[in-house]
Amino acid sequence: MTCFTDPMDFSTLQPRIHAPILRQRLSHLIASSRPDSALPSLMTNAHLSIWQEDWQKISTIKVDSGQQPSEADSEKAATDWLIGLFNTVFAHQKVVLVRGQGEPEYFPATDSLPARIEFAHGFFASALHECSHWCIAGEARRQLADFGYWYAPDGRSEAQQQAFERVEIKPQALECLFTLACGRVFRVSQDNLFADFDTSGSTFALDVYQQAEDYIARPHTLPRDAKTLLHTFLCVCN
Repeated sequence: MTCFTDPMDFSTLQPRIHAPILRQRLSHLIASSRPDSALPSLMTNAHLSIWQEDWQKISTIKVDSGQQPSEADSEKAATDWLIGLFNTVFAHQKVVLVRGQGEPEYFPATDSLPARIEFAHGFFASALHECSHWCIAGEARRQLADFGYWYAPDGRSEAQQQAFERVEIKPQALECLFTLACGRVFRVSQDNLFADFDTSGSTFALDVYQQAEDYIARPHTLPRDAKTLLHTFLCVCN
């Protein structure tokens, strides 16, 4: 997606994202809503330490010359880490997160293959965004290609852009929380760089910000799998 510099400072949400009380509330919500889940034991076994150690290396690693690794190398390491974490946490749901060759796409599970969440061009942000759509979709829409969404490419009409923004508020709010929990910078995206109409009146960035704030204030309203993924990031990356 094409990002733009939005007027909202999403970094102001970061202290509340990292607050121990939010992590504790999410832990209680997960335990109460999924008492038969394998997650509680998973979060206390060796996987947790491995993910923590690997994320720390990704955040601080230097190459032999003493220089920072290339941006491409860092991005690949981060996305490799995310793929491994997601596919472990949600292994019981017959779904895999994979790099796509082009634009993002979702393929439902078949009798012989798991569902595939393909993210764009190996980008970490794209992977988090597509994970957000999967969390929002729920069981019924996970049976549909691309979750049953329509998609018009960049250059949408004003009416199409308004429809796009309406359905993107919650996924981008989730992406915001996931991104901040990983200690990264989040920027909202209108994905309409070549609009031929005035977009200055859009409240999209504010809508995403307010939805993210609402999720922090009322974590019980998060989708089930979003609670799990956010809790995992908060435990592993902090």
